Amino acid sequence: MNNHNKYRILIVDDEPDIIEFLSYNIEKAGYEISTAMNGRDALIAADKMRPHLIILDVMMPGIDGIETCEELRKSPVHREAIIVFLTARSEDYSQIAGFAAGADDYISKPIKPKVLISRIGALLRRVKKAETNHEYLKTNNIESDGIVIDRERFLVISNGKELALPKKEFELLTLLMSKPEKVFTRDEIFARIWDSSTIVGERTIDVHIRKLREKLGDRYIKTVKGVGYKFSGI
Repeated sequence: MNNHNKYRILIVDDEPDIIEFLSYNIEKAGYEISTAMNGRDALIAADKMRPHLIILDVMMPGIDGIETCEELRKSPVHREAIIVFLTARSEDYSQIAGFAAGADDYISKPIKPKVLISRIGALLRRVKKAETNHEYLKTNNIESDGIVIDRERFLVISNGKELALPKKEFELLTLLMSKPEKVFTRDEIFARIWDSSTIVGERTIDVHIRKLREKLGDRYIKTVKGVGYKFSGI
C-alpha cells in the first residue's frame, strides 16, 4: 500500500453506496478520508479537516454541489483545495456551472477503482506542482488602472471595492494582469490555470472571462479574435 497519509480527502455524496465505494477504495490506497452526505455537513467537515482534495457530488438535496463549491471558495482556508465534481450528468451546462463555481475538474460516474485512484493521484500532484505552475502568483501585489490584486488576502480591489473572486477567476485575472497588453493564447491560459491533465470544455475560458467582465466592467479584458485575451486599461 502506498503511504499517502499526508493527503486528506473529503468525500461528499448523498448516496450511501457511493460513499462506501469511494471510501473503501480511497482509504485502501492510503489516503486519509472524511465523508459527508450533504452540502451543509460538507462545509462543517471541510472546516474541521482542511482537505487537500474534495470530491463533491453535484446533485444533492438542500445545498447542492454547485452551491457548496461556491461557499468553499469564499473561505480563504479552502481556496487552494482541489475540488472535483463527481457526477453522472454529462450536460454541458452543469460543467460550465461547476467550473464557474470554482471546481477544478470532473469525474464521471460510474468509475472503476483503478481509474479513480489514478485520477486522484493526478489531481493531487497539482499540490506539488502549484508553486512552479503559478509563479505569476508569487509576484508582489499587482495594480493597474484602478484594480489591485491583493495576493495575501486573496482579494481583488476594483476602484476601492473589495471582490472575493472564485479561485480560477482570481488566477486568470492575476495571470492577465501580470503582463498588461500581453496577449495570452487560449492554450497558454489552459496550461497555466488548469494544466494539461485537466479536461475542460472549450467554453470554460469564455465563461470565466464573462464572469470577470461582469464584476470589473468590459473595458479591462480584451478579446483578440482567434488568439486569446489580454488585460488592458485603455
